[in-house]
Amino acid sequence: MPIALEIALLFMLGVFCQWLAWRLRLPAILPLLVAGLVLGPGTGIMDPDQFLGDLLFPLVSLGVAVVLFEGSLTLRISDARQVSTMIRNLTSIGVLVTAGVMGAAAHYLAGLDWRLSLLFGALVSVTGPTVIVPMLRSIQPTERVAKILRWEGILVDPIGAVLAVLVFEYIVTGHEQESLLEFGKVLMMGAVWGTTGGVLLAQMLRRHIMPDYLENYASLALVLLVFTASNALGDESGLIAVTVMGIFIANSKNVDFDQLLTFKEHLTVMLISMFFIILAARLNIDDVREIWAPALLILGIGLFIARPLSVLLSSIGSTVNWKEMTLIAWVAPRGIVAAAISSLFALKLEQQGVEGAGALVPLTFVMIIGTVVVYSFTSGRLASVLGLSSRGQQGVLISGSNQVALALGEALHANDIRVKVIDTRADGLKQARMAGLETFYGNPVSEHAERYMDLTGYTHLLAVSRNAEANAIVCSRYRHEFGPQRVYSVRSGASDDDDKEGFVRTLRSATLFARDVSWTKLASLIGNGGEIRSTPITENFDFEAYQAEWGKQATHLFAIDDDGKLRVFSDEPRLQPRAGWTVISLVNTNGSM
Repeated sequence: MPIALEIALLFMLGVFCQWLAWRLRLPAILPLLVAGLVLGPGTGIMDPDQFLGDLLFPLVSLGVAVVLFEGSLTLRISDARQVSTMIRNLTSIGVLVTAGVMGAAAHYLAGLDWRLSLLFGALVSVTGPTVIVPMLRSIQPTERVAKILRWEGILVDPIGAVLAVLVFEYIVTGHEQESLLEFGKVLMMGAVWGTTGGVLLAQMLRRHIMPDYLENYASLALVLLVFTASNALGDESGLIAVTVMGIFIANSKNVDFDQLLTFKEHLTVMLISMFFIILAARLNIDDVREIWAPALLILGIGLFIARPLSVLLSSIGSTVNWKEMTLIAWVAPRGIVAAAISSLFALKLEQQGVEGAGALVPLTFVMIIGTVVVYSFTSGRLASVLGLSSRGQQGVLISGSNQVALALGEALHANDIRVKVIDTRADGLKQARMAGLETFYGNPVSEHAERYMDLTGYTHLLAVSRNAEANAIVCSRYRHEFGPQRVYSVRSGASDDDDKEGFVRTLRSATLFARDVSWTKLASLIGNGGEIRSTPITENFDFEAYQAEWGKQATHLFAIDDDGKLRVFSDEPRLQPRAGWTVISLVNTNGSM
């Protein structure tokens, strides 16, 4: 097969695996690993060492540098200060406990020397948002458990990477007195280059030296330059340099790097998709067979000893109860950082003749596959048994913080429906918080919102912006999250609304409320003193009687059925409230429509 065709198919296979994971709500790492194993050791169709040759090592090195830089961009010191005691302990005490226990297991069970064992422990001590977020969507735990696991994944990703890099540098430089001095020099070189690169990048972003269309590419070029230059002057210090560089940017004031973070996240998705397939295809079945028994024992120790112990010690001083501790202890899948960095380190250590380095990759991949599979198929059931599942809860995410959005949110909140308002208008979000609503500051379709916004327990989306196109895009983004029948967009009421509605329908979002109800009409009614009222429907006062009493003065918005489920009045399907339901309507008390 021609090399160009092989690379093109690799790209397409990566896209397919990412799409499949998105559709099935699985961590992308699973289909990517399966694809690599099938193409490589399974069928022999792909031999990365043959078609990439000498480019394999530098490509993986540069890719890991980008992954580490992107991960460290999320390590804000202010975030670490704001999180709870449990989260802070998990990302400090928990990491060290896990690394120590897993390192000891690798030493005594797999026969690795202590240096390689500690490196393995550091590699498998981290989870990460790329595997945690899809798993949380599937498990749907309670809000507090979801928050702890989500923040642990976000913060521990770069922390674990830094720990692994430090252990690796220690192995490379040795442990004699002169080697320790060399180790210090490597750390210093990486810190200096990383800080220098961070200062240059911060100034470039702050002063807008580059035009917008060049900023991302200039940033990428600078990251790769810092990585390679640091490596050239201080052997293997490049990984420290890009990590320090990312942390510097993340904590710099007056630096808008959201666009850079989004670009790096997209680039990371592409790199990870390719590298996971390539690295899995390089796995040697004979190597896996040799360590199969100790690898499974190490996996068991990780599942039943290391993680529970780290959670138990991390819970000291927190308010987490035993049920929450149990579920948290059973959700710790390993992912991107472990796979990518272990493969890179194994390549480098093998080149330097370090005995036993070849076992790092199969051991790490067994941990990745084992934890993802076991947790994926059992965590949801455990959450239900412990009573920590949020399935069945009713929650509404409202995009927009204008007067209509806030009025709808307050009405739902008054009927015990959880409401979260997302917008970029600080004044609107302030009003929402004053009304007792949860808020999230940010663009609803941004990578930032996908990473940081907790949607545990939320089941519906209402796009209530005046801009029909913006509403449609938001609905398109969340229709897979909530399902196409629970994603609604309000009509704007503009003169070209019919054309816009056609655009909305192409993005598969339902129209919020009846066809003659628009944002403009709702805003007018609310501005003229209209009231949103909740009316119980009974045997003696059925829905027909309710309509007869209010007629066209009532604009029906929502209904809550006798099971407590939220229903939305829309063209399709038409609701027929029965006894035991509650109807929420906007009533025009002035008598004019």
